[in-house]
Amino acid sequence: MIKVVIFDADGVLVFGDRKFSDTLAEKHGIPLEKTHPFFTGPFQKCLVGDLDLKKVIKPYLKKWGLESDLDEFLDYWFSLESKTDKELIKYIQELRKNGILCFLATNNEKHRFKYIINNMGLSNIFDRTYASAYLGCKKSNKDFFKKIFKDLKNIKKEEVLFIDDGIENIKVAKEFGINAELYTTFESFKEKMKQCL
Repeated sequence: MIKVVIFDADGVLVFGDRKFSDTLAEKHGIPLEKTHPFFTGPFQKCLVGDLDLKKVIKPYLKKWGLESDLDEFLDYWFSLESKTDKELIKYIQELRKNGILCFLATNNEKHRFKYIINNMGLSNIFDRTYASAYLGCKKSNKDFFKKIFKDLKNIKKEEVLFIDDGIENIKVAKEFGINAELYTTFESFKEKMKQCL
């Protein structure tokens, strides 16, 4: 029987209308080839806590011709990716009422993670929250799940279910030895949960 459900954030619980790099291209006229080096380079190190986003993005903002206040820029960025699935949140609250622990586990750098938890109110939705920036690795690495599992007391791997919209993350979670299901829609998720609980 499942005792712990670990939910991904982006693509499962949290959404934006489009990728931020696309917004920069469409609304601010900054072509993808200009932003690509940042998102595939330093930003990837921010995601695992090796670099601080606030420090590394400054020179890129100048290159992109964005002279706005750094905090205002980050608020703008994070707010574009801050829609939440209200139905799923209600479902998570029901799971918790029924004694199932619910965790949030996300590939995020520390400033956006703080925004997700505090500004979007997700701190009250989950029993525990985890981000790649603090674990030092992403979900594509078994160590991510190893570190979360260390936090669990008296829970067996087969009692843990991981929900994510990334096939690679699902594969790694299964290799680690926990149950994992690919998230597509809320309805299909509910059906899968009926079989798991």
